[in-house]
Amino acid sequence: MFLSGAAAASAYVWIPKPVRGYTAAEMLATITIDNKVKPGTSKWELDTPALCVDLDKMEQNIAKMQSTLKVNGLASRPHSKTHKCAAIAKYQLQTGSIGICCAKISEAEAMIENGVDKICMTTSNPSKSKIRRAMAIRKKSSNFIQAVDLEENARDLSAAAKEAGVVADVVIDVAVGTRSGIPAGDDVLALAKVIDKLPNLKLRGMLSYDGGVQHAKGFAARKERALKTIQPNAEVFAGMKKAGLNAEIFSGGGSGTYNIMHQAPGFTDVQVGSYLFMDMQYLAIGGQDDANVYTDFQPSLTVLVTVLNNRFPGLLTTDGGSKAFTLNKPNAGVIGEPGMDYNAGSDEFGSIKITGTPSKSYKIGDKLECIVPHCDPAVNEYDWIYGTRKDKVEVVWPITGRGRSQ
Repeated sequence: MFLSGAAAASAYVWIPKPVRGYTAAEMLATITIDNKVKPGTSKWELDTPALCVDLDKMEQNIAKMQSTLKVNGLASRPHSKTHKCAAIAKYQLQTGSIGICCAKISEAEAMIENGVDKICMTTSNPSKSKIRRAMAIRKKSSNFIQAVDLEENARDLSAAAKEAGVVADVVIDVAVGTRSGIPAGDDVLALAKVIDKLPNLKLRGMLSYDGGVQHAKGFAARKERALKTIQPNAEVFAGMKKAGLNAEIFSGGGSGTYNIMHQAPGFTDVQVGSYLFMDMQYLAIGGQDDANVYTDFQPSLTVLVTVLNNRFPGLLTTDGGSKAFTLNKPNAGVIGEPGMDYNAGSDEFGSIKITGTPSKSYKIGDKLECIVPHCDPAVNEYDWIYGTRKDKVEVVWPITGRGRSQ
């Protein structure tokens, strides 16, 4: 629905001719200072598939998130798994985020290697090798926090911290649902008391991320579910405080519940991710102001593709398949073309079924701009992201953590 009507008309941009087709290497060769590209290069001149972010929209999304959370008395601790880009992480920190989250140790390593040091590891690391790697990060940064959800793991962390000559900050991962973490209840308090006595660990609080509720459709239903599922965790957090344990962090939530979690008692910060980019999955959940379309944040992330074949009636083939978009459901959205059904199911090729009247007759070599089905895995397919402003390439950022999934 986002792609229909006035939204589609305003989103459509005429593609200039001729198209040059600049590669990332050629674009980088034009950089002058501070990653800025010489002005005048159109994004439509990029080789495809090309991952782009509209800087104006991204910055507006970040500003809205920060202002909303400030009014609600919460902080943001964004997930870098969404963008995997140190430059964007630094911008989030510069604009008010208290830190970033990393899902994997290799992702945290990529961030610390590129000057981002306020990191919270949201995944526990039970393996010995990952524990050693985590302590190497802690030696580099006193702002590094690790999740733990098992007594044995806590003892291993303390021993490794002692060997490394540090005191490691930890948070307890308290489950919301069944994906990860220790279930809310007395076992959490027992683990917290163990951690509190371990000589080389410092308890900072707890994490409670409810991934399942983020895409629940309808704001009222999402709010009811989010507050119901977080209630046992809020009681555990209150119990930690009552027991005199250090409980300064109660973190969780996400882009779908950023304007809900302030109603959870004791909550301190939200682990938002997709809000800065948006995607077709999030657009479909509906918001407080629009029951059908999530309009809280603008779709800033797109993939440019080129038409490779127009010879068959009602069909177009592009160079953007599953390796350009990853997930194929919901389908990618072709900006400005609500009458196009984009299927990225083939490895290397996208197939467009024309179900309505397109805005123009597309020729081989023409380009289309698409909103991705799900932003996180799509970003992980690219080496570079082109930051654009008013359709001109302004920056070329490396995807610092690409492939860092260990």
